[in-house]
Amino acid sequence: MRLDHKFSVPAPIDDVWKALLDPERVAPCMPGATLSSVEGDTFKGTVKVKLGPVSLLYKGSGEFLEKDEQARKLVMKASGKDARGAGTAAATVTVTLTAEGESTKGSVASDLNVTGRPAQFGRGMIAEVGSKILDNFALNLAGELGAAGVETTPGAAEKPATETGAAAAAPPAAEEKPRIESAEPAREAEAIDLFDYAGASVAKRLAPVLAGVAALFAVIAIVRALRRR
Repeated sequence: MRLDHKFSVPAPIDDVWKALLDPERVAPCMPGATLSSVEGDTFKGTVKVKLGPVSLLYKGSGEFLEKDEQARKLVMKASGKDARGAGTAAATVTVTLTAEGESTKGSVASDLNVTGRPAQFGRGMIAEVGSKILDNFALNLAGELGAAGVETTPGAAEKPATETGAAAAAPPAAEEKPRIESAEPAREAEAIDLFDYAGASVAKRLAPVLAGVAALFAVIAIVRALRRR
């Protein structure tokens, strides 16, 4: 199924673009997601999902298919399978960023295929749930970028002391290469409860059923009252 969503982050487009290209930085912003490894343009991880009392753990991998810095367009493909074989999920996602003042607008087009329990929601509900999840992601990303800005500002403001002698003549240290895989296991994210995100939608779908049940109980109560007379 094709899904289209939009999000907004109160941060410059350059900062948002760099964050999206860094799985280790952006994965913790996605509800339920835990990154396990990164190698080049590929990454692996898990996503925890809850459907009320039922818990699902999707293990899978993804890769960047396109990184167009000039157009600020990113295409990635990811797929996963529930650890207990209860379903699968696969998606090709295209993210396009546009600057709007000091903020960044994002457009997300997803070609999604879901099987198993989550598929019972249907396209409309999946679209609504996906929109709410993306809103949370954007909020978390804004917080992450804001926290990073707070941490780097003091250091940038401080001027280093002037060095003399051998220290001044020494060549600058080589830049540290980006980390390929975390030395320590990433902290596992809390499961994303789809019922929490789809509460209103579920209520709308169940409303006719609940009304029918309520009417049935009302009729039974009236019949019992008449019999007692």
